[in-house]
Amino acid sequence: MTRFLFDTATSLDGFIADEANSLGWLFAVPHGTTPDDELLPSGHRVMVEGSTTYEWLLAESDLLAHPEKWHEFYGDRPVFVFTSRDLPVPEGADVRFVGGPVADALPVIRAAADGGDVWVVGGGDLAGQFLDAGALDRIAISIAPVALGAGAPLFPRRIESDRLTLIEAKAVGQFARVIFDVQRADAPE
Repeated sequence: MTRFLFDTATSLDGFIADEANSLGWLFAVPHGTTPDDELLPSGHRVMVEGSTTYEWLLAESDLLAHPEKWHEFYGDRPVFVFTSRDLPVPEGADVRFVGGPVADALPVIRAAADGGDVWVVGGGDLAGQFLDAGALDRIAISIAPVALGAGAPLFPRRIESDRLTLIEAKAVGQFARVIFDVQRADAPE
């Protein structure tokens, strides 16, 4: 059964990117460029991200000029990018652009996952849209020893404690790793 996982790193003060939408702060943390395997999801067949995350990754690693790097990050997995714009695609990359509400894209994403997991890479608002659509099953957060003061929030939604069940909390290198299962919201009567 396909599960949707939001797995990301955040600063101590709850930001997943700085004010310039950069993740450079994360890579400055010891082992930030080569994270421990425990800090990355496994078993996912599909990745989903927003256009800001996608464009930052393209620029940061110069993926259009060096498309061979794409496979280092994504492998052969399909990557769905939520956007309303036409964006470039690295040669040989399986990038699928989708627009509109997350709920409308769920059938095609589930079909691509073929029973495997879907990693919602980012951003936080996109993960919130998966939550709003009733399709977010797990939230895994790697908290870095950095405070940014401002930036893109981890999860710009209110989620009450009755919706989250703590599965695991542990130290992994310089990161605090916490994992929550997400309970479905009660259907309106």
